[in-house]
Amino acid sequence: MNKVVRTLLTTALILASQATLAEEASRSDKHYIGLMVTSFNHRSVGEDANESAWGTGGTLVVGGHLNDLFHAELRAGGGFKDADVPRSDLTLAVDYYASWYMGLHYPITDYANLYGQFGFSYIHGEGDISDPDNNRNKPFLDLEGEFPESGFSVSWLAGLDFEVMDDTYLVFEGGKLFKDTGSDVNTFQFSGGVRYEF
Repeated sequence: MNKVVRTLLTTALILASQATLAEEASRSDKHYIGLMVTSFNHRSVGEDANESAWGTGGTLVVGGHLNDLFHAELRAGGGFKDADVPRSDLTLAVDYYASWYMGLHYPITDYANLYGQFGFSYIHGEGDISDPDNNRNKPFLDLEGEFPESGFSVSWLAGLDFEVMDDTYLVFEGGKLFKDTGSDVNTFQFSGGVRYEF
């Protein structure tokens, strides 16, 4: 009988301690803010040229956990280094953008999570050709002026975060920021930074 009671008490204590740990680790109802450095990879640039170019920018993230697995967030950002398109005099600038995402995050260890998110973005930028009369710029003439032609686009991201201090995470992610339906330019985003949860 004593053996049965000890086994039941031990099991109850283990379950209680696991429940306490789960409560401590819960991210439900927490909010977060993050700051990231972002690289923009513009692909399929120019008619039949299919060039690619890289620019850089920064992103501010504000969001919240809806429960232990799902989150929603808003992002705002802008470029600080324009993308110079090879074999042309074209530069592509992302002046600013705003995104809204819903996502799912899944813990893979006690300190790391995988996440994916899907949403929509509004992008405003500019394409500038310094020598439009040069023959090498003919495939890119339709990109001069407002870029992208279609400012709203579907966006997605996949990422990994590591908890380095209590509620402070290093974040690494990549995904598609937008596709310009006017010029077929695809722009991908790759970011790294810090996120704080509170």
